Amino acid sequence: MKALVTGVSGFVGRYLVEHLSAAAPEVEIWGLEWAEDPGEVPPSVHRLTGDVALPSSLTHNIASARPDIVFHLAGATSVASSWQQPDRSFQVNALGTLNLLEALRSLDLRPRVVVATSAEIYGAVPEETLPITEGTPLRPISPYAASKAAQDLIAAQYHRGFGMATVRLRLFPHTGPRRPALFAASSFARQIARIERGLDPPRLAVGNLDAVRDFTDVRDVARAYWLAATAECAGEAYNICSGRGVTIRWVLETLLSLSDAEIDVEVDPDRLRASDIPHLVGDHSRFTNATGWQPEISLEQTLRDLLDGWRENIDRL
Repeated sequence: MKALVTGVSGFVGRYLVEHLSAAAPEVEIWGLEWAEDPGEVPPSVHRLTGDVALPSSLTHNIASARPDIVFHLAGATSVASSWQQPDRSFQVNALGTLNLLEALRSLDLRPRVVVATSAEIYGAVPEETLPITEGTPLRPISPYAASKAAQDLIAAQYHRGFGMATVRLRLFPHTGPRRPALFAASSFARQIARIERGLDPPRLAVGNLDAVRDFTDVRDVARAYWLAATAECAGEAYNICSGRGVTIRWVLETLLSLSDAEIDVEVDPDRLRASDIPHLVGDHSRFTNATGWQPEISLEQTLRDLLDGWRENIDRL
């Protein structure tokens, strides 16, 4: 069996490869990484370079791999950056998914395709209607969220219209060691690690601390991808979340409690979004009923591992 992971050198891609290598060593792993920004990939992976925004590049690479399973993780991931470059979000997330599915169709390949969409597609859901289920209407409020909603709909249409075995995973926030500092929890952890090492003054910059988010450990997310690829899930959409909402302030306070450093917290206006979702808390029961998946790693442990990861690598990053 062959599995192709797009975005293989990204945050989740590397964890997915590690999980596949341990849980399904018989699977031959092929990885597609962006030619302009190659990253670290385990030596066991057959490396491909290309761009999901270029149809010819995708067709060439898929013809080389001829996968039985595709994990489509490649994407533009920043909500904040999407306000400055909305076209890039759509080129990579929406058109990139279209290009991938068309390349598979043109080559007459019929793999299971697990597509990573986002809980951001639900938009600002009223607090009294939480938790969010897969039946919650899509009301994206950022260019990033709109591009992911388009991606989700494209994957659904290719199942309904062409019979392709697509599965949509609507991922709520996830974090863990190696998470880029672009994202809040990892930004906090990196700043704490730098302050502890004396590399920065004892001031920690934050954005909106009142937003409520539902975090899952990236290692639990990696398990979810493999289960989605091997269970009878074709055509469905599933929330991947913990079901527990916490404020960003709670995340910050938990990380600070793991450090002995005296640190002042300051709001940085540049870290405040033009539009922010107040509450994002999900219900994963549909996926649990289909696959037996449950989040196993507590958020407290995830944050401890995240901070320790930055402490171990702060001199190199």
